[in-house]
Amino acid sequence: MKEDYYDILGVSKSASSSEIKKAYRKKAIEFHPDKNPDDKIAEANFKKAAEAYEVLGNQEKRSKYDQFGHAAFEGGQGFGQGMNMDDIFSQFGDIFGSAFGGGFGGGGQRHSKGSDMRIRVKLTLEEIASGVEKKIKVPRKVQAPGVQYGNCSTCNGTGQVTKIANTILGRMQTSSICSNCSGSGKTILNRPSGSDPQGLIKKEETVSIKIPAGVEEGMQLKLSGKGNDAPANGVSGDLLVLIEEKAHDHFVREGSHLHFDLYVSISDAVLGVSKELNLLEGKARIKLENGIQSGKTLRLRGKGLPSLNSYGNGDLLVHINVWTPKTLNKEQRLFFEKMQGDTNFTPHPEKTDKSFFEKVKDMFA
Repeated sequence: MKEDYYDILGVSKSASSSEIKKAYRKKAIEFHPDKNPDDKIAEANFKKAAEAYEVLGNQEKRSKYDQFGHAAFEGGQGFGQGMNMDDIFSQFGDIFGSAFGGGFGGGGQRHSKGSDMRIRVKLTLEEIASGVEKKIKVPRKVQAPGVQYGNCSTCNGTGQVTKIANTILGRMQTSSICSNCSGSGKTILNRPSGSDPQGLIKKEETVSIKIPAGVEEGMQLKLSGKGNDAPANGVSGDLLVLIEEKAHDHFVREGSHLHFDLYVSISDAVLGVSKELNLLEGKARIKLENGIQSGKTLRLRGKGLPSLNSYGNGDLLVHINVWTPKTLNKEQRLFFEKMQGDTNFTPHPEKTDKSFFEKVKDMFA
């Protein structure tokens, strides 16, 4: 069962026209898309309020509703939940205009919006770690100098076309967006040479893009109003920035964590060593215990990338790889042949004479 229109607006059945209009304006502001971006529940409530006001704000329709309820509009005379948002703005522009800076005002006139633009920005891990500001040259469509607009002859500058139809319930009035001017209420009177049919020309502009630390491959940033201009001084489109990452020479990213392969010599693995690592920002020292095995992973907490959606940094995971030499000089080869032939030799730092490891270190230093 459909919700009662009076309940939707929060007014009594004896409410005056001004009270109904005031109640609708309050609901419209509360659930307006500009205040509730990407909120489907708010959008649904916004449409419900518009549907209720479309009936209760019209004395003739209100009388039919009071007598027959929703059955009076079963033929689709009301707005309904499938209505276009632009129809709401054009139909009730006088209400929205004062509440939202005239963006949807003008006696029902709907300002057109320019098309969005998309660009790709490649970032290094160093830039992602600290955040960066990029200045990018973008070829935008802008309004040509000297272009002149006049009121649309089809809708007389209102941006909408009103039709009256005779129904079994009486004469019903409906409004729709003007197809000739797409709701802007304007048409071109003088189009400068080189401009397109909408009076726009291409112009390269430098756009500054502030990219926060911690962004990831595939993320998209939006710069409102930095896309193509709209004709007739409408609202400019948006610039959508797609993030791409450049491969790093040493680090591999996994979310906010970083992976790094550290290669150490046999002598360092046997005796243990302290290593200084170059990070994306600054340096860190890591201690390898004697006898460390290839494949061991050490974790340096907080030395990864900042997290975009939460506090703190990820970790740096250091993967130990013991480097085995491919070529040996005569002394080195004789040393390892001796060790290979020594059946009493146990390759464990806790069970082997330290002098052995010192020899290994000297030989491969």
